[in-house]
Amino acid sequence: MYGNEQIRTYNISNCIAFRKTSEAFGGLSNMAPNYKIDIYDIHFLTAEALYQACRFPNHPEIQQQIIKQHSPMYAKDVSKKYANLTRSDWEQERVKIMRWAIRAKLLCNWHDFGELLKSTVGKTIVEDSSKDVFWGAKKEDDSFVGVNALGRLLMQLREQYLLLENKSLISLPPPEIENFIIMGRQIETIQVDVTKQLYGRNEKMW
Repeated sequence: MYGNEQIRTYNISNCIAFRKTSEAFGGLSNMAPNYKIDIYDIHFLTAEALYQACRFPNHPEIQQQIIKQHSPMYAKDVSKKYANLTRSDWEQERVKIMRWAIRAKLLCNWHDFGELLKSTVGKTIVEDSSKDVFWGAKKEDDSFVGVNALGRLLMQLREQYLLLENKSLISLPPPEIENFIIMGRQIETIQVDVTKQLYGRNEKMW
């Protein structure tokens, strides 16, 4: 799955860690609510649901089951149920797919999620996990130890947001993999005018 050369050790004092979605930086989690994602008018309640749906490009009926779940954990459970039908290159391509999924989360929640990422500047982002040391890292004394793949992807995303935060039109190309399909549709580059999101958010203040 991963080699020792990919494992990192992070000093806890230099980290912003997230574990529960209810915590201060819980919005960084793929399980976090309030960051809905729309892909071609297909509505995903969380980044986790979007990521899990990408396992099954040839099975829109499974994708639909994942999409309709109200809980990201239930969406993940559906994915586990049909694990034998996961795309054959999943292990090789899942990091690319995760990168795209969290970029989609940012694209559809440009200001709210972007400002959360921006608030972590100067710190290492770590998913605090006692079990999954690929996507996250485990506490060991005064350190986190693990691959921390999701944290590293979020730090990449943070840098991209800082470069683009004042732009109006933001584009999201698909990952460079074959057969990237959601609900029967091949995913192509998506472009969003993020200023409309800001306008909508301001309207809700009145």
